[in-house]
Amino acid sequence: MQIPKLVQLAALLIITTGTVFAQGTPQQKPATSPPATAATPAASPTPSNNGEPTVTAVKEVKPRVISMAGTLELDDIVEVDLENLEKWAETNDASKLVPYINGRAIKGNYPEEIHLERGRLIYHLEITPDNKDVWTDLLGAPTAIRHPVTLSVGLENGSAFESIHARDNPVILTVISPVYGLIALLVITVTLVLLLWLARSTNIIREPGPPPAPGKRRPFNLGRAQMAFWFFLVYSSYMAIWLITDALDTITPSLLALMGISAGTALGEALIDNGKDSARTNQVQDLTAEKQAVEQSIAQSQSDLDANVVASATVADQSNRDVLNRQLTESRTRLGQINQQLRALDAQQAPTASAGFLRDILSDASGYSFHRFQIFAWTIVLGIIFMSSVYNNLSMPEFSTTLLGLMGLSAGTYIGFKFPEQK
Repeated sequence: MQIPKLVQLAALLIITTGTVFAQGTPQQKPATSPPATAATPAASPTPSNNGEPTVTAVKEVKPRVISMAGTLELDDIVEVDLENLEKWAETNDASKLVPYINGRAIKGNYPEEIHLERGRLIYHLEITPDNKDVWTDLLGAPTAIRHPVTLSVGLENGSAFESIHARDNPVILTVISPVYGLIALLVITVTLVLLLWLARSTNIIREPGPPPAPGKRRPFNLGRAQMAFWFFLVYSSYMAIWLITDALDTITPSLLALMGISAGTALGEALIDNGKDSARTNQVQDLTAEKQAVEQSIAQSQSDLDANVVASATVADQSNRDVLNRQLTESRTRLGQINQQLRALDAQQAPTASAGFLRDILSDASGYSFHRFQIFAWTIVLGIIFMSSVYNNLSMPEFSTTLLGLMGLSAGTYIGFKFPEQK
């Protein structure tokens, strides 16, 4: 039959016509978002098949710390080896790489030598104003002469590179060199032992003068004990700071002022005591001379009285005897007063024996004194603050003018009470 053929012909005609219309009319493609891709550190354009450039991602190679040679210690040399350093340095500045210790950048501590072909950086570890706080945190409040830390390098304003010396494989940071530390410890110990021996066996921090009795020692002196306290504290702290930080200029102006207050207290106390001793000595000399004169007067009056008794008993002789008796009585009364004063001065001048360190520095002949306790207490408080600052901050403390004024006020009060104080 011819009908199927006609149907097939008509279908072919419809398909051909639709194809022509489709090619003549542009169609809109549905908008689709491009697939998300991970950000890459670098990209380079490459030409496409139709001539338009396309972007091809290039991943940046970062260095990795693979080893460290040398002693990780302040003011020492360390060598750090990194893989991929040479390739990384093609687009970056390797001279700006700094060490990272415990994740903290040692800013300003740039490499002294760079060997790109071997992937090696050589550092001289040192303190600068930029990294002083970091070194203080790393070395301050030490519990041992060495402790483990992580080590890497990186740009000082960036982040540290990956390192083999992470928390599971730390390196040892030397806080104090064992050799120098042992020598310093020996020197400080010998100084302390010598100072304690001198304090116990001599008058180095005691009241001046002869010993009160064989086998006895003079009392301890508060001003001199305070001077010895600050001397040893500053002496040992200066050496400890030098051992750890290699710093020499660590004496602060406020510390000089504090030592000046301590020295002034001891000097003022010595001048007052010396003045008292001089006044007492002059008084004894005057009383002794007067005693001799009174004794001569008594002897002369007694001789005249005896001669008058032998003479005739006239009215004039009787009157003369009365005068001589009255002079003799007055001279003997004065002689008794002089002897009493001399005994009192001798008792004051007699050397007293030590009753123990605390009792000696906190009391005088009248007993315990608050002005002595006040200066003793402030010395202990400032000493604790001083040691805490040295241990935690590796620096001598900077006392405020108010605190120094308070210390000076205590010292002035003590000196003021020394004038009426009996030795």
